[in-house]
Amino acid sequence: MYAVVKTGGKQYKVAKDDKIVVDRLEAEAGSALVLDEVLMVANGDQVNVGSPTVKDAVVGATVIRHTRGDKIMVFRRKRRKNFRRIRGHRQDLTLIQITDIATDGKLKPAAKKAETAKPAAKKAEADKAPAAKKAATAKPAAKKATTSEKPAATKKPAAAKKPAKASAKADKA
Repeated sequence: MYAVVKTGGKQYKVAKDDKIVVDRLEAEAGSALVLDEVLMVANGDQVNVGSPTVKDAVVGATVIRHTRGDKIMVFRRKRRKNFRRIRGHRQDLTLIQITDIATDGKLKPAAKKAETAKPAAKKAEADKAPAAKKAATAKPAAKKATTSEKPAATKKPAAAKKPAKASAKADKA
């Protein structure tokens, strides 16, 4: 069984346990996601083609990691004008593994277990966040105390300078 899914403006032919590299997705590593833009599903000789998508067909996937593509050098030049610009670009990518292809819109429980593990990790990060905020608020308070101890009249007034050209003209006259 395989399917054709659309993500990031591109189409990918996927089967169960395939690993594919797609444009960057907003999901954490290890989390489960659902690709719902399924353009075609094939199961043996039976082929379902959507118009534009297959109704109730979904593909379950797990994010393995986020990565970046190879650097592409972009070179612009205008002839006879001495104009040259070189710029590099690396595309942000996400490596995902296909866990399930469902034609009825219901994924197997394995994909749902990965989704329930995600909030537990967020809770652990949320517990760490208040401690970091408290430490961050303590540092600016210490800086305020040191700035208030300095006297306000530490700056010296700048001495007035005569313009050099005006004095030179006065000497000649």
